[in-house]
Amino acid sequence: MVERADYDAILTLIPSGCRVLDLGCGEGELMELLRECKDCRVSGLEIDKDLARAAASRGLSVLEADIDEGLKDFPDNSFDVVVLSQTLQVTRRPHLVLREMLRVGSVAIVSTPNFAQWEVRLQILFKGRMPITKILPYSWYETPNIHMVTVRDFRKFCRNEGISIEKEIFLGLGRRKVLFWPNLFARTAIFSLRKIAHRESQ
Repeated sequence: MVERADYDAILTLIPSGCRVLDLGCGEGELMELLRECKDCRVSGLEIDKDLARAAASRGLSVLEADIDEGLKDFPDNSFDVVVLSQTLQVTRRPHLVLREMLRVGSVAIVSTPNFAQWEVRLQILFKGRMPITKILPYSWYETPNIHMVTVRDFRKFCRNEGISIEKEIFLGLGRRKVLFWPNLFARTAIFSLRKIAHRESQ
């Protein structure tokens, strides 16, 4: 399952005992894994009331909030790691969300579908229609994805914004890691990010 592989990869990037904020935490599956497997102190934000309640029913600390409005309830450097898992593409203001993640956390971990993956390209080329794949299962008229990003797009964005990509993990089918040409072969991209020091001091 792609989502589970995504979570497994994220777990490898987070040290044990960290303070972690999970943005768009859904029902809290990743938070629960971090708490049980990594002994992390976890908090979450979720805009959907039902999902937030489901996460809270697991004994998790969840605040109902819209991350597109920023993270004003959290002071600078209040977390070790801030996670945005399969949510960047549905945000209205990705610039703001990423800036806020790196304001309240030392490290930001972002996972996102790669819209340049070969299956997506082939469907557009040969069918001339918006693609439907395992990781992008929605028709064009019902998709929540409003910012379609590729591996190359995200790397360029980070360069322009003064963000250092500390580590990248690319996943293809299932749990298989993609080692070459990730913009073509990766279904999911996971990035571990920090602010570049000279930008912080300006």
